[in-house]
Amino acid sequence: MQSSVETLSPTRVKLTVEAGFDELKPELDKAYRTIGKQVKIQGFRPGKVPPRILDQRVGRGVVLEEAVNEAIPRLYGEAVESTKLTPVARPEIEVTELADNDKLAFTAEVDVRPEFALPAFDGLEVTVDDVVVSDEEVDEQLTGLRERFASLSPVERAAVDGDFVSLDLVATVDGEEVPGGTAQGLSYEVGSGTLLDGIDEAVRGTSAGDARTFQTNLVAGDLEGKTADVAVTVRSVNERKLPEADDQWASDAAGFASLDELKGDVRQRLDRMKRLQQGVDARDKVLEALLAQVEVPLPETVLAAELEWRTATTQDQLDRAGQTREAFLAEQGKTEQEWDAELKEGAEQAVKAQLVLDAVADGEELEISDAELNDQLIRRAARAGLAPQDYANRIVQSGQLAGLVSEVRRGKALATVMESATIKDASGNPIDLEALRDDMGSPEAGVETDEDGRPYHVHGDGTVHYLDEDEHQH
Repeated sequence: MQSSVETLSPTRVKLTVEAGFDELKPELDKAYRTIGKQVKIQGFRPGKVPPRILDQRVGRGVVLEEAVNEAIPRLYGEAVESTKLTPVARPEIEVTELADNDKLAFTAEVDVRPEFALPAFDGLEVTVDDVVVSDEEVDEQLTGLRERFASLSPVERAAVDGDFVSLDLVATVDGEEVPGGTAQGLSYEVGSGTLLDGIDEAVRGTSAGDARTFQTNLVAGDLEGKTADVAVTVRSVNERKLPEADDQWASDAAGFASLDELKGDVRQRLDRMKRLQQGVDARDKVLEALLAQVEVPLPETVLAAELEWRTATTQDQLDRAGQTREAFLAEQGKTEQEWDAELKEGAEQAVKAQLVLDAVADGEELEISDAELNDQLIRRAARAGLAPQDYANRIVQSGQLAGLVSEVRRGKALATVMESATIKDASGNPIDLEALRDDMGSPEAGVETDEDGRPYHVHGDGTVHYLDEDEHQH
């Protein structure tokens, strides 16, 4: 087999391959066996029909087509290996010559990883915010914990923000009830804005027995976008009373000997959470600094695929939230052009980061151990709410295992860069990366966050511990 490479651009090449027919013998033999099992010829058992008979009955061209389709992927792979190319997308194959009993020739145009120079990692310097836990933040956390143990008491007065009202409501459009738009005895916190647009203005200032009507735009369901008339009746007004923050409450609610001990625990957890976030900021800033010093031409097919994925993911999130793209853009205060430009910029940075970190991993000869891969599988399984083995089976069956390995390897590459970079806080103190590794659970990991942005840690057994919650409450 002979192969040659023509550079079409910094990110795309044309690979020309020529192979003699003797090199196609394995695929030709297989093609005759496969076709021989599919045809019935009197006097021959299935799979035992001689090649010359098959050539007469089904045609030599059918056999050649079967063999060539089998041979090209193998020959392409061997040519890529011999020319030391690093494809980053599927090739576009064109057969240029097929001479029976002579040779097969084809071309493959494919995007490849571009060549570029990496900077010295020890020249990267980044600064992150200091970790400071204020008394106000501790008090805010304590207030949140007290709110979980709050009691509701009926009051004979008008409802104000923070009260909980019991409501009956009926939503109608053109006099017809909205499906799912009727509720009785619904508990709602006045001023929370978590139910319907306009309801806070309607119930604020009402007392038990009062009835109000208001209009709201429906954001989901078959009547999405319609204006509904909502009739609401207030059954009762209840005031939320928080327990006193004292030693007895600290013991009953959280199992601490005193309020000061509980405050100390809250402060410690806030400090740990902020240090975890500091580690995430350091990781992001190191990557940003690395990318800023590298010029990388981006493969068009890879960039297009990344942009398509980001666009589809955004639309899927909007669909799940029952929100239109137009409403989302209005909420963000952005035009279609501005949003598309942001998506494109994000896609470009993502592809650039992948290429640069792959180059770092290759240069450092980084490999992923079974233990490192299993750790990531356990983490992702917990986030997906699946058993680790079930998640692993899903990854393998969907063909995503190679992508996961690449992603973990890139994380390891970034950790290597961070080890050489200079990372300090705003006060000039160096950041302890070893401590960050212990907190984050693995060398390359960042803080995991849920859909609400709340940080959590996944233990080795797959259980999830939210870092902003008191452990005694689990």
